[in-house]
Amino acid sequence: MSGVNLSRREFLTTTGLAGGGLVIGVSLAGCGASRPPVTPEAGSFVPNAFLEVTPDNVVRFFCPRDEMGQGVTTGLATIIGEELDVAPWNMDIVFAGPHEEYANPIFDVQITGGSTSVRGHYLPLRELGAQCRELLLQAASRELGLPVGAIATDDGHVLADGIRRPYGDFATAAAALEIPEAPPPLKPASAFKYIGKDFPRVDGMAKATGTATYGIDIDIPDMHHAVVKRCPVVGGTLRDLDKAAALSAPGVTDVVEIASGVAVVAKEFWQARKAADALEVHWDLPELAGLSTADIQADYRTAMETEEGLVAEEAEDIEAAMGEAETVVEGEYWAPYLAHAPMEPMNAVVRIEGDEADVWSGTQGIGAAQGLVARYAGLDKDKVRAHNTWLGGAFGRRGTLTHVVEATQVAAATGKPIHLLWTREDDIRHGLFRPASLMRIKAGLDGEGNMLAWQAKRVGGNITPDTIANAMPGLLPTAIGDSVIGLAVGLADHAFGGWVVDGSSVEGLFEDYEAGHVDVRHVTRDHGLPLTFWRSVGHSYTAFAKESMIDELAAKSGQDPVAFRLRHTQNNPRLNRVIRIAGERMAAMQPAPGRHLGFAAHHSFSTDVAEVAEVSVEGNEIRVHRVLCVLDCGIAINPDIVKAQMEGSVMYGLTAALHGNLELVDGAIRESNFHDYPILRMNEAPSVEVVLIDSDGEPTGVGEPGLPPIAPAVANAVFAATGRRLRSLPLRLS
Repeated sequence: MSGVNLSRREFLTTTGLAGGGLVIGVSLAGCGASRPPVTPEAGSFVPNAFLEVTPDNVVRFFCPRDEMGQGVTTGLATIIGEELDVAPWNMDIVFAGPHEEYANPIFDVQITGGSTSVRGHYLPLRELGAQCRELLLQAASRELGLPVGAIATDDGHVLADGIRRPYGDFATAAAALEIPEAPPPLKPASAFKYIGKDFPRVDGMAKATGTATYGIDIDIPDMHHAVVKRCPVVGGTLRDLDKAAALSAPGVTDVVEIASGVAVVAKEFWQARKAADALEVHWDLPELAGLSTADIQADYRTAMETEEGLVAEEAEDIEAAMGEAETVVEGEYWAPYLAHAPMEPMNAVVRIEGDEADVWSGTQGIGAAQGLVARYAGLDKDKVRAHNTWLGGAFGRRGTLTHVVEATQVAAATGKPIHLLWTREDDIRHGLFRPASLMRIKAGLDGEGNMLAWQAKRVGGNITPDTIANAMPGLLPTAIGDSVIGLAVGLADHAFGGWVVDGSSVEGLFEDYEAGHVDVRHVTRDHGLPLTFWRSVGHSYTAFAKESMIDELAAKSGQDPVAFRLRHTQNNPRLNRVIRIAGERMAAMQPAPGRHLGFAAHHSFSTDVAEVAEVSVEGNEIRVHRVLCVLDCGIAINPDIVKAQMEGSVMYGLTAALHGNLELVDGAIRESNFHDYPILRMNEAPSVEVVLIDSDGEPTGVGEPGLPPIAPAVANAVFAATGRRLRSLPLRLS
């Protein structure tokens, strides 16, 4: 069956969701807000939604993206501060509230993710900073009676006649000026004071001293704590409930049924947690209850053999091209379900008072949190005050806000301010997961070692239908009812299962290297587990399959793995350069006896990355000692933060490569906490060297692209050490 490869954003913004004579238009920018984005102090200058200059010279930056450890507050403050001529560390940086002015320029909605924050805001924030500085200069010119050309600026101050005056002296005058339609010229890169320079993160001190406030830290008067007991199998429904034991437990005030299960409310968290364990609950289980991971793998393999799949990239003569090949290599690759496991579990505080409400939560989309509280509390969206907090890790997990819905439902049912907290066990067993994937790649080489044909197929679930289902209730007007949303979600699910290839499912399988004929297909298999974005999304598994196959092709044809990659990226100069530089450094590496090197390269989120893993194998134990990471991400706003992101990506990716695995047993996730879903321990962590390629191009993504190459780099090193090709994740020799 043929189909169309359509990205998530293209599908939402250009087609709407149509079927059965009904068309539901989805505006990703959301509904207009009746309140202004910023309520200024008296006498302040607020030229746009992102900046405020007060009379006492506080330069306040309203950061439009959420800080989950990736350094976005530092990065975006640096961008706007460069043109405004204010050091980022001297700004008052606050999280922007929900408003359409703070939409992500890439996604057209107020969300943080996809390694888009710096890439999307680079030019817009520079222009706004330059505009603000120009207005301050004009105000100073009028106040001082000097031409603009006689006035300079330096770190939030105006310099004129040998006197240094703070911006705040001219805030009131600047506020009276008309904002020009066109921004003034921007600085050349040679004049940058902050962009491209290493300096400490602006949030470092607050986090080091424990003064940064995360959602889990929120404490408000009369706050009660809630824990939800959920069916162990997704889709199960409550059959019967005995509340007696829980209600008689110390501190417990309420036991209420909500959409996702049964919530126990108490004065303290551990009281609620222990009482939830005492609940006697019986569930009606769905069909998923009989499934195991082995069943899902078997179903995937059957689909791989029997279904042609939807076309993502088509070569009508692929079989003929394969028949002409002198060398043909075929491999099948497995990637399991994974949890995100951020250090701070999901949590939200919701307070409903009359026709108003407040919500506190660290999310990747504060506007969606506002919309969800409004919907489930039956309030107007403008009556909900949504408060951003720091995020204790996210990796895609905090883009889905089930915990906000639960907290709202419990608060509405009890009339109490509710702090709802998921335990680690809740998050691993009842959260959302990276989809499992079975991938098959077949490639053919001619007699000179050139790729004639590349044929790939992926079987697994799609992320986009669940994304739409999770996003719509928070983004759409509350007047649109659940039945209409349900219909739209059903149509989207049908579309991505039957005629539209979800780009997230196949991205990275075929784009990097040159082959004469490329054919890529997708077969949807959905067993009901909730799926969502996981750090680097589809690239997290497709890079493993693609780079493993590239390495095998090089070995089969007797070519050096770096030379083979260079040979097949002649029309991809940016990736070619990264591969070349990483290859040169790899050639200079001198691994200790018993250690071997593996190479992998991948393009994702507009960034090119190559990694070399130095690995030893003792018995069945794989040990990664050193990783070299070379990347081109355009201009690095803060090189030290970019390096930290690469280091973090390598560690997170190694966790998945060596340990990550969720097993389904009778429809339920077996793993529960870090004892059986381990993260990389310090004694397992390799040294990581990061090499940034000098570039004057606009910045690209760095939060995710360091992850995809690490698993195949390790697998390729294991082959160099043992001669064995490992085609399943996590990588195991036994």
